[in-house]
Amino acid sequence: MTDATSVPVSSPGLVRRAAAGAWHVPAGFGFLLRRPRLWPLAVLPAFFAVLLMLAGAILAIYLVPEVEPLLTPSPGRMPEWVELPVSLLLWTATIGAGVFLGLGLALLLSAPLLDLLSRRVESQARGTAEDQSPGLRHEIAQSLRSALYFLVAAPGVFLLGFVPVLGPLLSLLWGARAVAFQMTDPVLSRRGMTFRQKRRWHREWLFESEGFGLAGMIGLLAPFANVLLGPALVAGGTLLVLDLERLSAAHGASGTSASPPPSQ
Repeated sequence: MTDATSVPVSSPGLVRRAAAGAWHVPAGFGFLLRRPRLWPLAVLPAFFAVLLMLAGAILAIYLVPEVEPLLTPSPGRMPEWVELPVSLLLWTATIGAGVFLGLGLALLLSAPLLDLLSRRVESQARGTAEDQSPGLRHEIAQSLRSALYFLVAAPGVFLLGFVPVLGPLLSLLWGARAVAFQMTDPVLSRRGMTFRQKRRWHREWLFESEGFGLAGMIGLLAPFANVLLGPALVAGGTLLVLDLERLSAAHGASGTSASPPPSQ
């Protein structure tokens, strides 16, 4: 196994670590846009992502009238100044969960293409694509488990949003973790990692991982950018793992600390 599992080095600051992780989202977009040969691998996953995210949003809009009576008091039992924000929160959380679920289904359907895209990104970024996987069965099993983790997170993200005070923040952080976990799955699976080892990797690089995931969730809301969101996040997740491997290797050689450099 590579240095991807090494304990991360100390950095100049937690905010800088999170920002360095977040930078890999636009870096993934830029990497794809500058390499037209990768576009054919991105077309079908992007189509699935747009179609199913839109379908998830439409389904959520139809479900809100059914969900609202179950989660909110009947009209007139709350002050008007409370009722409107609660209603807006319900609509936002429901539609967000629908979009999140649609993206998860798109990633599951296009997993083979996204894995190939990740291999090509790694090959172009470092000259070769490392592969320490025990075999195809291992990769398929780990990919399905990670995809299910992402899908199961959708209702959790939705329900956490209604916990008073801290709920929306916890919902956002859990969604970010799920995004980061799924988008780095292909490259970490090629390192031969199991689901448990991947979870440990994300705990060790917590701030870089959360920063990347939070930026990815913001990308869900960005017009036009979300068209290429799935492929771009897989490219960015691959670049993130490669940069953290280089950082870990450099730290082991020099004993210095730094935050991960942005990929070019």
